[in-house]
Amino acid sequence: MRLSLLLLASILAYGQPPYPAPDPAYVPLARAYELLKDKQYDEAITFFLKGIEAAPSRPAVRKDLAYTYLKIGETEEARDQFAAAMALNPADFHVALEYAFLCHDTRMQAEARRVFDRIRKSGDPESRQTAEQAFQNIDQPLAAGIDRWKKALALAPESFMAHYELAGLAEQRDELELAAQHYRRSWEILGSRKQTLLDLGRVWKALNRAADANAALLAASRGGEPRAREAALELLPQRYPYVNEFTQAIALDPENIELRRDLAFLLMALEKQPEAEREFRAILDKAPEDLLSCAQLGFLYLVRDEKARAMPLLEKVLRGADVALANRVRAALKLPLVDPSPLAEVSGDAKVMAERSLKSGYLRDALQYLQAAHTTNPRDGWVMLQLGWTYNILHADDLAFRWFRLAQSSADPAISAEAGKAYRNLRPTFARFRTTAWMFPFFSTRWHDTFAYAQIKTELRLGKLPFRPYVSLRLLGDARRTTGGLVPLELSENSGVVAVGVASNYWRGMMAWGEAGSAIRYVNSERGARRVTPDYRGGVSFGRGFGHGIGGEEPGWFFETNADAVYVSRYENDLLFYAQTKIGWTPPRAASIETQFFWNNNIIRDAKGLEWANFVESGPGVRFRWAWMPRSLLFTVSAVRGSFSVTQHYREQTFRDLRMGFWYAITR
Repeated sequence: MRLSLLLLASILAYGQPPYPAPDPAYVPLARAYELLKDKQYDEAITFFLKGIEAAPSRPAVRKDLAYTYLKIGETEEARDQFAAAMALNPADFHVALEYAFLCHDTRMQAEARRVFDRIRKSGDPESRQTAEQAFQNIDQPLAAGIDRWKKALALAPESFMAHYELAGLAEQRDELELAAQHYRRSWEILGSRKQTLLDLGRVWKALNRAADANAALLAASRGGEPRAREAALELLPQRYPYVNEFTQAIALDPENIELRRDLAFLLMALEKQPEAEREFRAILDKAPEDLLSCAQLGFLYLVRDEKARAMPLLEKVLRGADVALANRVRAALKLPLVDPSPLAEVSGDAKVMAERSLKSGYLRDALQYLQAAHTTNPRDGWVMLQLGWTYNILHADDLAFRWFRLAQSSADPAISAEAGKAYRNLRPTFARFRTTAWMFPFFSTRWHDTFAYAQIKTELRLGKLPFRPYVSLRLLGDARRTTGGLVPLELSENSGVVAVGVASNYWRGMMAWGEAGSAIRYVNSERGARRVTPDYRGGVSFGRGFGHGIGGEEPGWFFETNADAVYVSRYENDLLFYAQTKIGWTPPRAASIETQFFWNNNIIRDAKGLEWANFVESGPGVRFRWAWMPRSLLFTVSAVRGSFSVTQHYREQTFRDLRMGFWYAITR
């Protein structure tokens, strides 16, 4: 009996349902939604990503993350999250529409058209109506464009531009055979443009012509434009190419020296010396001054004891400018090395060679080694981070931005943190919307008054155009308002200026801008000025800094200058000129306080000789901040002595002023 009861109890206990397993994504997602509610979007995104990592199959989370990316202007990231949500739940036509519209906004016309086409045929009635209109808005111009370029080709059949434009429109309309035909003809007409090979490879890949696609992409990834190279490497298989792929690529691009050289080295690694020798000879027939091929072919002859054939090639290397390569030849010939450098030691490890190239300043060489290292191990975070920094130094920030984004996923916390910081620094440059806010309140002993200047501006990035339209609100005011006395003078505008405008990109520290708006006074003027006044402004701005900035790793001298030429309609249609310079010393950090000591030299002039707008001032100053503060927060104290260069009727001709305030700026 006891045994029966025991067995019954065991069966009942075993049959009880287990406690449900805790949701692994609950904690990060709960935190993400809290931060989202508080509009802390960057932090919310971090926790959304952790939640997705814990539970990757939830389309609702990806949709919420996509909308969060849109709030900070990350259109491409939002598009990718909508794509993931759509893949998880194809029946959510609202998500599919969002994805399609973002594809259209990010110049993925073919994908947008494809998704709109699917929705207009299989979606719910409301979605079908929206998708139909969007589809026609894309499809009709594409069809008209294809017809127009076909007519142009009938008149000029050898026009590269006509073939290339026709191919691009055909690709966007999913007429892939037509696109491939005209991309191929474009390449035959202008065989030096690797972007065309990239386009051809992409279309062949979409047509499932894998061998042809790999040949075109492989050729595009060797030599040519850096952007085409990067894009081609993304589309190629994550392995080193095979010999037959190199052969097909060379048949497509026979003048590609780098392609032939890589094939030759691969053949040597496979111990196919005769074939490698043939490739090196083909290279030297086309590029006799290619020293690396000279050296390798000479070494092959030397190994076969054909010294008479080897020495002319090796002597050419010895006379060349590549010291590291020349030292390899000297070592093979048992000659003493000369002018050894970090690059003279040869290693087969691409990462080691990349690091040495970076330390020696050979950035182009470093790129090649880093690309080779990435091909070998696509998950190496260090390689991706260094690719980002190298492209950043070479002013290819769009490529740097991509590599920093990839390096953020590194398993090494230090690499991930450094890449994330660099990515966030570059993100405002590439975001669709960029909002900048700054403020500069200060107290002046000359006027015994507190002044405040501030602006918030949201800019729209339009592809790769060299300018951005924007809307802005500028605030200018003070606490005291007038000087007092028999002839009281207003000390500031006490206005908010609402405006729309356009600003160019920066070029060597210089940019141009122009805007139109209205100045709205927020206090009544003692002179009866109008409450709302039209305000038109525009000008050119220049700013550069040199030396050791505040908070830098090393102390030292610094110099910075800011110069502006500004037209303002409300100042009697006047043109104002400002030049402000600071030269000084940045001492080492003392505890957590960072400081700078400097000398101010400021010059203000105008075109009309107005009393208030022509003076010079000079004097010492100090800037300081605590290390834990935001990097853009700076406290400033300056003592200046100034002199007006135009006779003053209501002011002293000279003045002294002690100014104390702070500057703070933020960009999202």
